[in-house]
Amino acid sequence: MTVTADRPQMLVTEFEELARHADRSIEGARLEFINGHLGGKAVPDGDHGSIIEWLTRICMQQRPDLWLGSHQGLVVETYRQGRARPDGSLVPSHAFAGEGEWADPGPVLMVVEVTSYDSDTDRRDRVDKPRAYAGTGIPVYLLIDRDTCEVKVHSRPDGGRYETVQTLPFGKEVALPEPVGISLDTEPLKNWVR
Repeated sequence: MTVTADRPQMLVTEFEELARHADRSIEGARLEFINGHLGGKAVPDGDHGSIIEWLTRICMQQRPDLWLGSHQGLVVETYRQGRARPDGSLVPSHAFAGEGEWADPGPVLMVVEVTSYDSDTDRRDRVDKPRAYAGTGIPVYLLIDRDTCEVKVHSRPDGGRYETVQTLPFGKEVALPEPVGISLDTEPLKNWVR
């Protein structure tokens, strides 16, 4: 299929089939389909995993009614033509029970992305995903940016963008807005950057 500005690279059903096969045959493959374009996420490194572990512990301590899942794909974008694999999705416990590989984002209170050291990070994590997540109505998008050593909290989704973006350097206290209501001391993040 020819790619144009107004036409996707492939149909969503074609992407889902491709992703299913890639996930089984390529270890660590994490394909996504956002804004009509096929993309891949780098295999997370150890520091990336440590950041998700750190955040999971904080979420469990402050909000034991919620779970930060790191394996669930989400149906995203206004017309549900996108498929994203966030590094974390904060949801009520068991919210994804019975869901398939690509879940409805309705119960998601916050999505989390941790930047990778690859060429697609800028476009994917800083441009495409905020638009997709806001367009889907996910209340909070937390970007842990290892390149800039900053935490970016996107909130108040309105159509295809978040109305509020708070940027704080690693080491500052971050208050995640409702419906999340969790505070983060981001000092430990300094340990997990290059």
